[in-house]
Amino acid sequence: MEENRKIVIQNSDGTAMEVELITYLISDDKLRSYLVYSKGEKNIPGDDEVIYITKFVNDNNVYKVFGIENDDEWSEVQKLLKAIANA
Repeated sequence: MEENRKIVIQNSDGTAMEVELITYLISDDKLRSYLVYSKGEKNIPGDDEVIYITKFVNDNNVYKVFGIENDDEWSEVQKLLKAIANA
């Protein structure tokens, strides 16, 4: 069984948290990167874990995360996720 990969991300407000990395995505133009991660949360016991997707920058091995800015960017992320699901 594959071991969960934990990483530390830094929020835009400077706070840090350890999360489980699920995967990462790179935009087709290679200008934006996105993390897909979990904090081990469930909305309802027995339900699937809550998954987060955020834009990130690797700054000297510190992953700084930022919100996805608009609907066009969300559409791009959805397209990237569909490509993984269909592979």
